[in-house]
Amino acid sequence: VQLQASGGGLVQAGGFLRLSCAVSGRSFANYNMGWFRQAPGKEREFVAAISPSGSTLAYADSVRGRFTISRDITKNTVYLQMNSLKPEDTAVYYCAARRQIGSRLPSDYDYWGHGTLVTVSS
Repeated sequence: VQLQASGGGLVQAGGFLRLSCAVSGRSFANYNMGWFRQAPGKEREFVAAISPSGSTLAYADSVRGRFTISRDITKNTVYLQMNSLKPEDTAVYYCAARRQIGSRLPSDYDYWGHGTLVTVSS
């Protein structure tokens, strides 16, 4: 399984971006998917997760109400819609996949993409 994240960039505070994570390989529909981020000098942290069916969603408190995770099985892609962006959202964003039930721990995920940089200016 290979993951390729894209969609990052530079945006002003209050703006929006949509990240995409294209997944190659079989059985995409069976994977729990997650988005994580890592700011300079900080540990990687959980942002959002979605179950294989898309019926179960989870968000970090810091992004709930502003970010939305979704998946399109026909396109083998997971999205992270980010609205009302803040400077503290600046980080490299990673998508990840795991077969077991969803988790907020980076160490629980089996596959990772290379990440895409999001920079929010004040």
